[in-house]
Amino acid sequence: MQVSVETTQGLERRLTITVPADSVDSAVKARLQQLSKTQRINGFRPGKVPVSVIQKRFGAAVRQEVAGDVMQQNFYQAIVQEKINPAGMPSFELVKDENGQDLEFVAAFEVYPEVEVQGVADIEIEKPVVEISDADLDNMMETLQKQHATWKEVKRKAKKDDRVVIDFVGKIDGEEFEGGKAEDFTLELGQGRMIPGFEEPLVGAKKDEEVTVEVTFPEDYHAENLKGKAAVFDVTVKKVEGKQLPDVDDEFAKLFGVEEGGVDALKAEVRKNMERELTQTLKTTVKEDVISKLIEKNEFDVPKALIDQEVNALREQAKQRFSQQAGGQNMPELPAELFTDNAIRRVRIGLLLGEIIKQNELKADDEKVMQLIETSASAYEDPQEVVDYYKANEELMNQMRNVALEEQAIDWVLENAKTQEVTKAFDEVMNKQA
Repeated sequence: MQVSVETTQGLERRLTITVPADSVDSAVKARLQQLSKTQRINGFRPGKVPVSVIQKRFGAAVRQEVAGDVMQQNFYQAIVQEKINPAGMPSFELVKDENGQDLEFVAAFEVYPEVEVQGVADIEIEKPVVEISDADLDNMMETLQKQHATWKEVKRKAKKDDRVVIDFVGKIDGEEFEGGKAEDFTLELGQGRMIPGFEEPLVGAKKDEEVTVEVTFPEDYHAENLKGKAAVFDVTVKKVEGKQLPDVDDEFAKLFGVEEGGVDALKAEVRKNMERELTQTLKTTVKEDVISKLIEKNEFDVPKALIDQEVNALREQAKQRFSQQAGGQNMPELPAELFTDNAIRRVRIGLLLGEIIKQNELKADDEKVMQLIETSASAYEDPQEVVDYYKANEELMNQMRNVALEEQAIDWVLENAKTQEVTKAFDEVMNKQA
């Protein structure tokens, strides 16, 4: 086997491989002899078909099949011989394939980039330090109250966060348009559900009041015939409703599965959940900062084959999420361009973290693996059941080992970068993440 390597562009490589004629011809001959023993042809006894007859009938197909196998086998021998690390599958082009002559083919593919992690010592990372105060807990309890609020009709003007029941008719140039009319429509003010400018005139309105609302449809509005058009809505307010917050008592605690200990036990559980979410948010925030700055310090070409794989994975994830949200409906095929930037970023950081793991000979720490599993399990009703499920599933354990390795690589960066602790408020950190 003769091999020549050519760099065509960036990470693209072309191998021109020549395979001696005798090895190809002997493989074809062996395949034909095997067929002569298995093929059934009229006029010949089973297993007694002459090779010459098999050659005449199946020779071209057999040679094509052998050529495919020869290209696969010799390609893998060639990349081992030349110490090449391909990224993705090659494309083969058969250049010469004739009886009695050397077989020649070209394999085109991409290689993994040579990644050398640089600039870690110059990276500056902020590590937020956050404490959950009593005021933070009170705010969270109020949020839970609002989530379980009921609505009650009020005899006053509507305020932001109130709910109004309205009839409306929309007109453009004095003519009603399709989709611009509704009766007994319930609208919570301040949520931004309607087009810009629709809700504001309703703040301050009261029952039985008629309000004229003038708006302009956005240029990117989904209905083509309404984009950028000015419209007037005649709105009749039929009811104003205010939120009625539940009392924070033992019955309120039971809404969250707290049967014993009442409000104090509920607050303890809420604080515990806040601490868990805060810990995860801080970890995610620091990790994203590390990743972004690693990428800034390390520019290199990324194989298109890996990008395509990642695009397909992201597209499939989006499809599954949509299907779940839409009650099982199929999602239309989304264009690859929507996922390309994210895919490139994910491939690049995967290569960087992989190089950190390789260079530092990092191994998944068993204690960290169990810590990750237990943290994930703590959100479930029976954490031990989840832990046992992971332990019994080797595939899940390997996935968690990979997560642990990635975190260990991030920890290595933090140990070697410039870090500074910065005190921040709970709301500041959580709202930024949201």
